[in-house]
Amino acid sequence: MEADDYQVNITVPLAAPEVFHAINRVTEWWTYHLEGRSAAVGDEFTVRFGDVHTSTQKLIEVIPGERIVWLVTKSHLSFVKDKSEWTNTKIFFEISEQNGKTRVRFTHYGLVPEIACYGACTQGWDHYIKGSLYKLLTTGKGEPG
Repeated sequence: MEADDYQVNITVPLAAPEVFHAINRVTEWWTYHLEGRSAAVGDEFTVRFGDVHTSTQKLIEVIPGERIVWLVTKSHLSFVKDKSEWTNTKIFFEISEQNGKTRVRFTHYGLVPEIACYGACTQGWDHYIKGSLYKLLTTGKGEPG
């Protein structure tokens, strides 16, 4: 990881397999507007947030209870000059269990301060990871957009 790639950690009182399965239920914490599949290596899915953000992710690594990696194969961000800023970035969910709790280290490789969407996109990820995904894991109900 480069020092500037966006990263956030959450810790929850669940077993790693439960956390892993919840992350794969993308419509329960990120967005209801999903087309495709988001569970196994090779799966691809597209998410839409109105006309503001559309992106397609391909699962390139899936290790149950440990790691999920998405490669952004296509993106369109309407609010920045380079509409495809997310294309070819990678989104990692690294899961580790210790002492009855599970930590998720979320990293969006390529989401760095030098790109135009950094401020808005990091605020969005803060909401979806520290807010919605955390709530899904701790209360059973996330807040997808």
